[in-house]
Amino acid sequence: MNIQATLPVMTIFAQGLISFFSPCVLPLIPLYLGYLSGEGQQDGPKNKRNTMVNTIFFVLGISVAFLLLGLGATALGNILSQWRSWIVRLGGALIVLFGLFQLGLFKSKELQKERRFQLPLEKLRMNPITAFLFGFVFSFAWTPCVGPILASVLLMVGSSATMVKGLGLTAMYTLGFIVPFLLLGLFTEKLLPFFSKRKKDMDKLVKAGGVLLILIGTMMLTGWMNGITGYLSTPPQSNAQAPPETSQNQTTEQNPIGSNLPLQDQNGVTRTLSEYKGKVVFLNFWATWCPPCRGEIPDIEKIYQQYGLNEGDVAVLSVVSPGAGREGSVEDIQKFIQENDITYPVLMDTNGEMFAKFQVRSLPTTFIVTKNGEILGHIPGAMSQDMMKNIVEQGLASEK
Repeated sequence: MNIQATLPVMTIFAQGLISFFSPCVLPLIPLYLGYLSGEGQQDGPKNKRNTMVNTIFFVLGISVAFLLLGLGATALGNILSQWRSWIVRLGGALIVLFGLFQLGLFKSKELQKERRFQLPLEKLRMNPITAFLFGFVFSFAWTPCVGPILASVLLMVGSSATMVKGLGLTAMYTLGFIVPFLLLGLFTEKLLPFFSKRKKDMDKLVKAGGVLLILIGTMMLTGWMNGITGYLSTPPQSNAQAPPETSQNQTTEQNPIGSNLPLQDQNGVTRTLSEYKGKVVFLNFWATWCPPCRGEIPDIEKIYQQYGLNEGDVAVLSVVSPGAGREGSVEDIQKFIQENDITYPVLMDTNGEMFAKFQVRSLPTTFIVTKNGEILGHIPGAMSQDMMKNIVEQGLASEK
C-alpha cells in the first residue's frame, strides 16, 4: 500500500539540523571537542587530520544507525527495533569503558601486572573504529528525542511502494543531523592550537570528559537516560506470560484489531479493539508522568473532536498502564484525566498486556491501524496536531 509523502525534503533536512540542538545532543558538545580530537595529545597537521577523520567516522556511525532504522519493514529493521534497548545497554557498557580509559584507569602499571589476560584496551583510544562505534551506539540512545519528523519518514518506509523514497528522506534527515558534527570537526581543528597551549587545563577537561562518559554510559545501562529524555521508557511488566514471539508478531503486524482483550476505560466501560474494526484507529500509548505525552493531549483531543467522537470512520483511543513503573493507580489516572479535560477513551492496561502485545518500547508511541485491522505504521515520539491529522488521512487513503 502507498503512503504519500507530504513532507518537503528541505523541511526534513531542517528538522535533522534542528535535532542537533536537542537536550540529548547539545550538552555533549564539549565532550565531542575533546574526545574526537583524540584528547589533543598530538600537535600539528597530523592531529588536525586525525580529528577530521575521526569526525567523519563518527557521523558515519550515526548515518548507518539511522539508515538501518529506516529499514523498519525489513527483517533487519525489525531485529534492530526489537533489540534496541539491549543495543543501548551494550553501547552504555562500551561508553563506560571509554570513560574509564579516558580517566587513565587502564594505564595503571599495577593493574597491568594483575591481569592474566592481556586485553587490547589501548584500542579504546579515539581512532576511526572507536569513533564509528561511538556514533553508532549514541544514535540508538538519541532516536527517542531527535524529532518526530524522523518517525514520520520511518512510517513511509514501512510501505514497500515508497521504500526507496522513504530511505532517501531518511538519508536527508541524517544529512541535516550530521552537518553540525562535520562543522564541529572543522571548528575543533581551529581550537587545537589553543588547546595545546593549555595542556594542564586540557588534562582536566579530559578527566571531566571521562567522568561524563561514565555517567552517560551508566544512564544508558540502567535506563536512567530514558527517563531523563522523557521519550523512552521501559515496557510495562505484565503479570501474564508473554505469547511466543512468532504469534506476538503475527498479532501486532497482521491483525491487531482482531484482539478481544477487554480493557476498561476511564468511565468503567469495557472495550475491545475488535469493536472498532471498519474504522481507522489512532491508538496512542502514553503515561501521565511523561512530559511529551502530556504535551500531546490537547492535540489528540482536537483530533478526537474533529473526526466525530469515534462515531465516524476514525476512532481515537489511548492506552495507559496503571501501576507500571512511575505510573500511578487507576484512581490517580482518572483524576489526571478529569484535570486535563480528556474526553476520548483512555484504556486501563492494568496488566501491561496491551503494551506487551504491541511491543511498545518508547513513550509516547502512536499506531495507525487500517479499517481491515492491519497496522499501517507507528510513530515513537510526540507529534503536532498537523502530523496527527496527516497520518490519520494516510490511514483513510490506504483503503481507497
